[in-house]
Amino acid sequence: MNKTLNEKNEQLGEILSGMGRVLIAFSGGVDSSFLLKRAQQELGDDVLAVVVASELFRNEEFDGAVKLAENMGVRVLKTEMKELENPAIAANTPESWYHSKKMLYSRLNNLAEEMGYPYVLDGMIMDDMDDFRPGLKARTEEGARSVLQEAGMYKQEIRELSKQLDVPVWNKPASCSLASRFPYGTKINREKVSQVNEAELFLIKLGFEMVRVRYHENVARIEVTEDKIADFLVKREQIQMKLVSLGFDYVSVDLKGYRTGSMNEVLPKEQMETEIG
Repeated sequence: MNKTLNEKNEQLGEILSGMGRVLIAFSGGVDSSFLLKRAQQELGDDVLAVVVASELFRNEEFDGAVKLAENMGVRVLKTEMKELENPAIAANTPESWYHSKKMLYSRLNNLAEEMGYPYVLDGMIMDDMDDFRPGLKARTEEGARSVLQEAGMYKQEIRELSKQLDVPVWNKPASCSLASRFPYGTKINREKVSQVNEAELFLIKLGFEMVRVRYHENVARIEVTEDKIADFLVKREQIQMKLVSLGFDYVSVDLKGYRTGSMNEVLPKEQMETEIG
Protein backbone atom coordinates (compact mmCIF):
# COMPACT_ATOMS: atom_id res chain seq x y z
CA MET A 1 0.00 0.00 0.00
CA ASN A 2 1.39 3.38 -1.02
CA LYS A 3 1.88 5.79 1.84
CA THR A 4 0.47 9.30 1.78
CA LEU A 5 2.74 12.29 2.12
CA ASN A 6 1.60 12.86 5.68
CA GLU A 7 2.30 9.23 6.55
CA LYS A 8 5.81 9.53 5.14
CA ASN A 9 6.38 12.70 7.13
CA GLU A 10 5.15 10.99 10.29
CA GLN A 11 7.48 8.06 9.65
CA LEU A 12 10.39 10.47 9.23
CA GLY A 13 9.52 12.06 12.54
CA GLU A 14 9.48 8.69 14.26
CA ILE A 15 12.87 7.77 12.82
CA LEU A 16 14.41 11.05 13.92
CA SER A 17 12.90 11.15 17.38
CA GLY A 18 14.33 7.70 18.10
CA MET A 19 17.87 8.81 17.34
CA GLY A 20 18.42 11.22 20.20
CA ARG A 21 21.36 13.20 18.77
CA VAL A 22 22.22 13.61 15.11
CA LEU A 23 24.90 15.19 12.95
CA ILE A 24 23.63 16.28 9.54
CA ALA A 25 25.70 16.86 6.40
CA PHE A 26 24.23 20.23 5.44
CA SER A 27 24.61 21.70 1.95
CA GLY A 28 21.86 24.31 2.04
CA GLY A 29 19.89 22.55 -0.70
CA VAL A 30 16.21 21.74 -0.36
CA ASP A 31 16.70 18.13 0.77
CA SER A 32 19.21 18.73 3.57
CA SER A 33 17.35 21.92 4.61
CA PHE A 34 14.09 20.01 4.99
CA LEU A 35 15.90 17.29 6.90
CA LEU A 36 17.51 19.85 9.20
CA LYS A 37 14.15 21.51 9.85
CA ARG A 38 12.44 18.23 10.70
CA ALA A 39 15.34 17.10 12.89
CA GLN A 40 15.17 20.39 14.75
CA GLN A 41 11.43 19.91 15.27
CA GLU A 42 11.92 16.41 16.65
CA LEU A 43 15.21 16.78 18.55
CA GLY A 44 15.56 20.47 19.37
CA ASP A 45 19.14 21.40 20.28
CA ASP A 46 20.46 17.86 19.80
CA VAL A 47 21.14 18.57 16.13
CA LEU A 48 24.45 19.64 14.61
CA ALA A 49 24.66 20.94 11.03
CA VAL A 50 28.08 20.34 9.45
CA VAL A 51 28.83 22.53 6.44
CA VAL A 52 31.82 21.46 4.36
CA ALA A 53 33.90 23.91 2.34
CA SER A 54 35.06 22.14 -0.80
CA GLU A 55 37.17 23.02 -3.82
CA LEU A 56 34.44 21.46 -5.95
CA PHE A 57 31.56 23.63 -4.71
CA ARG A 58 31.10 27.38 -4.88
CA ASN A 59 32.02 29.57 -1.93
CA GLU A 60 28.59 31.12 -2.27
CA GLU A 61 27.01 27.73 -1.61
CA PHE A 62 29.08 27.29 1.56
CA ASP A 63 28.33 30.78 2.86
CA GLY A 64 24.64 30.42 2.07
CA ALA A 65 24.39 27.09 3.87
CA VAL A 66 26.09 28.46 7.00
CA LYS A 67 23.80 31.49 7.06
CA LEU A 68 20.68 29.39 6.49
CA ALA A 69 21.48 26.97 9.32
CA GLU A 70 22.31 29.84 11.67
CA ASN A 71 19.04 31.58 10.78
CA MET A 72 17.20 28.35 11.60
CA GLY A 73 18.76 28.45 15.05
CA VAL A 74 20.71 25.21 14.60
CA ARG A 75 24.24 24.73 15.88
CA VAL A 76 26.67 24.90 12.95
CA LEU A 77 30.13 23.42 12.53
CA LYS A 78 32.26 24.50 9.56
CA THR A 79 34.90 22.16 8.16
CA GLU A 80 36.92 21.83 4.95
CA MET A 81 37.97 19.15 2.48
CA LYS A 82 40.86 19.34 0.00
CA GLU A 83 39.51 16.85 -2.51
CA LEU A 84 41.84 17.71 -5.36
CA GLU A 85 44.82 16.66 -3.23
CA ASN A 86 43.51 13.10 -3.59
CA PRO A 87 44.78 11.72 -6.95
CA ALA A 88 41.81 9.35 -7.20
CA ILE A 89 39.44 12.33 -7.12
CA ALA A 90 41.52 14.62 -9.36
CA ALA A 91 41.68 11.82 -11.97
CA ASN A 92 37.95 12.37 -12.52
CA THR A 93 36.93 8.82 -13.37
CA PRO A 94 33.51 7.34 -12.52
CA GLU A 95 35.20 5.98 -9.38
CA SER A 96 36.14 9.52 -8.30
CA TRP A 97 32.62 10.15 -7.03
CA TYR A 98 33.02 7.18 -4.73
CA HIS A 99 36.33 8.47 -3.35
CA SER A 100 34.90 11.96 -2.88
CA LYS A 101 31.92 10.69 -0.91
CA LYS A 102 34.16 8.31 1.02
CA MET A 103 36.25 11.30 2.12
CA LEU A 104 33.13 13.20 3.14
CA TYR A 105 31.53 10.44 5.19
CA SER A 106 34.84 9.58 6.84
CA ARG A 107 35.24 13.22 7.90
CA LEU A 108 31.68 13.34 9.23
CA ASN A 109 32.14 10.09 11.16
CA ASN A 110 35.30 11.43 12.80
CA LEU A 111 33.52 14.62 13.84
CA ALA A 112 30.52 12.70 15.13
CA GLU A 113 32.75 10.46 17.25
CA GLU A 114 34.69 13.41 18.65
CA MET A 115 31.55 15.36 19.55
CA GLY A 116 29.32 12.56 20.75
CA TYR A 117 26.76 12.26 17.98
CA PRO A 118 25.76 8.61 17.43
CA TYR A 119 24.20 9.19 13.99
CA VAL A 120 25.45 10.82 10.79
CA LEU A 121 22.64 11.76 8.40
CA ASP A 122 22.66 12.91 4.80
CA GLY A 123 20.01 14.34 2.48
CA MET A 124 19.83 11.55 -0.11
CA ILE A 125 16.29 10.94 -1.38
CA MET A 126 14.47 8.35 -3.46
CA ASP A 127 15.28 10.19 -6.70
CA ASP A 128 18.97 9.55 -6.01
CA MET A 129 18.41 5.84 -6.59
CA ASP A 130 17.69 6.43 -10.30
CA ASP A 131 21.04 7.78 -11.48
CA PHE A 132 24.65 6.64 -11.39
CA ARG A 133 25.36 7.07 -7.67
CA PRO A 134 28.61 5.57 -6.42
CA GLY A 135 28.08 7.73 -3.35
CA LEU A 136 25.49 5.22 -2.20
CA LYS A 137 28.23 2.62 -1.80
CA ALA A 138 30.44 5.02 0.19
CA ARG A 139 27.51 5.97 2.42
CA THR A 140 26.69 2.34 3.16
CA GLU A 141 30.31 1.48 3.91
CA GLU A 142 30.65 4.39 6.31
CA GLY A 143 27.36 3.70 8.06
CA ALA A 144 25.64 7.03 7.41
CA ARG A 145 21.84 7.13 7.34
CA SER A 146 19.68 8.53 4.53
CA VAL A 147 16.50 8.93 6.55
CA LEU A 148 14.61 10.71 3.76
CA GLN A 149 15.10 7.58 1.66
CA GLU A 150 14.09 5.42 4.61
CA ALA A 151 10.81 7.34 4.72
CA GLY A 152 10.38 6.89 0.94
CA MET A 153 10.48 10.59 0.07
CA TYR A 154 10.86 12.03 -3.42
CA LYS A 155 12.02 15.52 -4.46
CA GLN A 156 8.59 16.89 -5.29
CA GLU A 157 7.23 15.68 -1.94
CA ILE A 158 10.10 17.32 -0.08
CA ARG A 159 9.53 20.59 -1.94
CA GLU A 160 5.84 20.47 -0.99
CA LEU A 161 6.54 19.79 2.68
CA SER A 162 9.33 22.39 2.74
CA LYS A 163 6.94 25.01 1.40
CA GLN A 164 4.45 24.13 4.14
CA LEU A 165 7.20 24.51 6.74
CA ASP A 166 8.39 27.85 5.28
CA VAL A 167 11.84 26.47 4.49
CA PRO A 168 13.19 29.38 2.40
CA VAL A 169 14.98 27.20 -0.18
CA TRP A 170 11.95 24.99 -0.91
CA ASN A 171 12.16 25.81 -4.65
CA LYS A 172 15.95 26.18 -4.97
CA PRO A 173 17.41 24.52 -8.09
CA ALA A 174 19.62 21.50 -7.45
CA SER A 175 23.36 22.07 -7.32
CA CYS A 176 26.11 19.57 -7.95
CA SER A 177 29.84 19.22 -7.63
CA LEU A 178 31.69 21.26 -10.25
CA ALA A 179 33.52 18.05 -11.13
CA SER A 180 30.33 17.04 -12.96
CA ARG A 181 31.16 19.60 -15.67
CA PHE A 182 34.16 17.59 -16.87
CA PRO A 183 34.08 14.43 -19.03
CA TYR A 184 35.30 11.33 -17.26
CA GLY A 185 39.03 10.93 -17.76
CA THR A 186 39.70 14.68 -17.95
CA LYS A 187 41.94 15.39 -14.97
CA ILE A 188 40.78 18.35 -12.95
CA ASN A 189 42.63 20.98 -10.96
CA ARG A 190 41.83 24.26 -9.25
CA GLU A 191 42.45 26.30 -12.41
CA LYS A 192 40.02 24.31 -14.55
CA VAL A 193 37.38 24.28 -11.82
CA SER A 194 37.75 28.05 -11.41
CA GLN A 195 37.42 28.55 -15.18
CA VAL A 196 34.11 26.68 -15.30
CA ASN A 197 32.85 28.30 -12.11
CA GLU A 198 33.55 31.83 -13.36
CA ALA A 199 31.81 31.04 -16.66
CA GLU A 200 28.69 29.76 -14.90
CA LEU A 201 28.57 32.70 -12.47
CA PHE A 202 28.72 35.07 -15.44
CA LEU A 203 25.84 33.29 -17.17
CA ILE A 204 23.78 33.24 -13.98
CA LYS A 205 24.18 37.02 -13.72
CA LEU A 206 22.93 37.28 -17.32
CA GLY A 207 19.70 35.59 -16.24
CA PHE A 208 20.41 31.94 -16.98
CA GLU A 209 19.67 30.54 -13.53
CA MET A 210 19.61 26.91 -14.68
CA VAL A 211 22.93 26.49 -16.45
CA ARG A 212 25.84 24.11 -16.85
CA VAL A 213 29.15 24.88 -18.58
CA ARG A 214 30.53 21.53 -19.70
CA TYR A 215 34.29 21.56 -20.18
CA HIS A 216 35.76 19.95 -23.30
CA GLU A 217 39.36 21.23 -23.27
CA ASN A 218 39.17 24.44 -25.35
CA VAL A 219 35.40 24.12 -25.96
CA ALA A 220 32.65 25.22 -23.58
CA ARG A 221 29.42 23.29 -24.20
CA ILE A 222 26.69 25.25 -22.47
CA GLU A 223 23.39 23.83 -21.29
CA VAL A 224 20.50 26.18 -20.55
CA THR A 225 16.81 25.32 -20.33
CA GLU A 226 15.12 24.98 -23.71
CA ASP A 227 13.05 28.12 -23.21
CA LYS A 228 16.27 30.10 -22.69
CA ILE A 229 18.17 28.95 -25.80
CA ALA A 230 16.76 31.82 -27.89
CA ASP A 231 17.83 34.32 -25.19
CA PHE A 232 21.28 32.74 -25.19
CA LEU A 233 21.66 33.30 -28.93
CA VAL A 234 20.60 36.94 -28.59
CA LYS A 235 23.45 37.45 -26.10
CA ARG A 236 25.91 35.21 -27.92
CA GLU A 237 28.51 37.90 -28.67
CA GLN A 238 28.69 39.01 -25.04
CA ILE A 239 28.90 35.39 -23.88
CA GLN A 240 31.53 34.50 -26.48
CA MET A 241 33.73 37.43 -25.48
CA LYS A 242 33.57 36.61 -21.77
CA LEU A 243 34.22 32.89 -22.09
CA VAL A 244 37.13 33.42 -24.48
CA SER A 245 38.62 35.78 -21.89
CA LEU A 246 38.36 32.92 -19.40
CA GLY A 247 40.42 30.63 -21.64
CA PHE A 248 37.96 28.87 -23.95
CA ASP A 249 38.56 29.03 -27.72
CA TYR A 250 35.07 27.92 -28.75
CA VAL A 251 31.63 28.37 -27.19
CA SER A 252 28.65 26.19 -28.10
CA VAL A 253 25.09 25.70 -26.86
CA ASP A 254 23.74 22.18 -26.36
CA LEU A 255 20.47 21.85 -28.28
CA LYS A 256 19.24 19.17 -25.86
CA GLY A 257 19.13 21.87 -23.21
CA TYR A 258 19.84 21.81 -19.49
CA ARG A 259 19.87 18.43 -17.76
CA THR A 260 21.61 16.98 -14.76
CA GLY A 261 23.96 14.04 -15.15
CA SER A 262 24.61 14.59 -18.85
CA MET A 263 28.22 13.46 -18.47
CA ASN A 264 26.86 10.07 -17.40
CA GLU A 265 25.10 9.64 -20.77
CA VAL A 266 28.29 8.22 -22.29
CA LEU A 267 28.72 5.53 -19.63
CA PRO A 268 27.85 1.95 -20.64
CA LYS A 269 24.49 0.85 -19.27
CA GLU A 270 26.03 -2.00 -17.30
CA GLN A 271 28.39 0.44 -15.55
CA MET A 272 25.47 2.66 -14.61
CA GLU A 273 23.74 -0.31 -13.02
CA THR A 274 26.74 -1.71 -11.19
CA GLU A 275 28.16 -0.44 -7.92
CA ILE A 276 31.65 0.96 -8.10
CA GLY A 277 34.16 -1.37 -6.49
